[in-house]
Amino acid sequence: MAYWLAIAALAAGVLGLGMLCLWLHMQLKQQRELQAERDSVRDQKLKELQRRLDAYLTGSIRMGEELQELRRKLGAVPERLQQLEQRDPMSLSFTHAAKLAGMGASVDDLTQSCGLSRAEAELVSKLQKAGH
Repeated sequence: MAYWLAIAALAAGVLGLGMLCLWLHMQLKQQRELQAERDSVRDQKLKELQRRLDAYLTGSIRMGEELQELRRKLGAVPERLQQLEQRDPMSLSFTHAAKLAGMGASVDDLTQSCGLSRAEAELVSKLQKAGH
């Protein structure tokens, strides 16, 4: 009889261990599913961050290119300014051109009456408009 009791106790223990293993297996499965969901959310966030970073980098590159272009264009300004300062004093001054632009003179009027190039006249006109 002690033999059957031992077998029954052993069977109960094995059954208990089996139930424990089953419960642990279910817990592990549930944890894997939760981790898979978290991984999916993390991956989506990483993709979004990568997309945003790519957009920022593209914008930075474009901005750098535009700055290079501006530097290239503005590099000649000091030399051009020196040339303008050394112009014939008999020609009408930029101050006079600015006054005419302030009174509503067109770019064509400035080129004809002040002897300015079209680009100079446009610049004076734009500066005058920006000042008002």
